[in-house]
Amino acid sequence: QVQLVESGGGLVQAGGSLRLSCAASGSAFSIGVMAWYRQAPGKERELVAHITSSSSTNYADSVKGRFTISRDNVKKTVYLQMNSLKPEDTGGYYCRALVGSLWLWGQGTQVTVSS
Repeated sequence: QVQLVESGGGLVQAGGSLRLSCAASGSAFSIGVMAWYRQAPGKERELVAHITSSSSTNYADSVKGRFTISRDNVKKTVYLQMNSLKPEDTGGYYCRALVGSLWLWGQGTQVTVSS
């Protein structure tokens, strides 16, 4: 059974950086699109960035120029480099990936940006 496991969240001051990782574990499989979502308290979950299997990327307007999504297909891992963090970036960050024909979610990792 394939699982997505996120890591790298934490507490950081405004202007700081964090790097999130999401690794897919389990038996051999193909991974298509991988993405990061976030959910702030009291708000709906929103797409932050996604990356295709050929590494084409797309970002939410709110993070363009500050966040970078990348992937390592050998390690079956997707990354989110977050720079110039703002308090409004605070929330739970969730990895999502198309594994075979199934969309899977990770358990999430908390990012808190203090002002």
